[in-house]
Amino acid sequence: MNKLLLTHAPLARRQYYGTRALTRLQELVEVVLHEGEAPLDAQGVIGMARGVDFIVADRATAIPAIVFESLPGLRAVMRSAIDIRNIDVAAATKAGVLVTQAEAGFVPSVVELTLGFLVDLSRGITRAATAYHEGRMPEIKVGRQLGGSTVGIIGYGRISRALAPVLAQLGMTVLVSDPYAQVDDPRYVKLPMEDLLAKADYVICLAIANEETENLLDAAAFARMRPDAFFINMSRGNLVDEAALAEVLRAGGIAGVAMDVGRAPDQMPSPELACLPNVIATPHIGGLTPPASESQAMDTVRQVEALVKGEVPPGAVNLARWTRRG
Repeated sequence: MNKLLLTHAPLARRQYYGTRALTRLQELVEVVLHEGEAPLDAQGVIGMARGVDFIVADRATAIPAIVFESLPGLRAVMRSAIDIRNIDVAAATKAGVLVTQAEAGFVPSVVELTLGFLVDLSRGITRAATAYHEGRMPEIKVGRQLGGSTVGIIGYGRISRALAPVLAQLGMTVLVSDPYAQVDDPRYVKLPMEDLLAKADYVICLAIANEETENLLDAAAFARMRPDAFFINMSRGNLVDEAALAEVLRAGGIAGVAMDVGRAPDQMPSPELACLPNVIATPHIGGLTPPASESQAMDTVRQVEALVKGEVPPGAVNLARWTRRG
């Protein structure tokens, strides 16, 4: 029987993998479970994965080159996520190990959290609730209605394509900036990012994270935004120059920020930004709902099913160089 290491610590296993996926996985292969509270480091992965055919890695566990060099029997590494940057794909490819990613089962959940951020920023929900919790009377401020406002979306991928029609239905003018995407829907206006930043009441970052988009939102970008505009980051912390963002927030250059991601470990918001009074931050929970987590976990189950049958699994990213096929 094939053998698999599931790297998730118990809490992560419950939150990001789930009982149904694990049960089905255990019907397919012998599963080695990580029972420690802390994420495994490289040596921990090597120690637990000796003799295994497959690894399903959680988002807190890196799979660097030494893992592939130390485990000659390893055939495939899977992630129950799209983001596979914690896996050294080049090293895996060199070693002939297959790497797979999951589908974007988190899209509806991220869309819903983004809507929550829009309402919170507009109406001061967190600000008022915090004051009441602390025994103070909140300052009463005039809020902003989403209907009739203008929202600019940077990046036009899966989440943006699901979010944009919802915002249009609310009566918002939707601007989109993405040099690589065709925007055919007549409800949206495609603009260069510089123009979008200057026009939008809300700027939502949903671009992919790569070398080209590193620090895409820098001091110059924030300077183009209006002082009464809000910024929301639902993509990755890598897209934001956090020093520039902190400076513009402290100076009142924009009205406020909401973020579910940042440059802290595990892509969480950086504490130095999250503690600012005009920031709403959540700890990278955009996809942390049972439907989202189970959808991606079940993708890895389908991948294991294919591997056990000797078939090519869905989500393969380096198939051409996969030589350790068993």
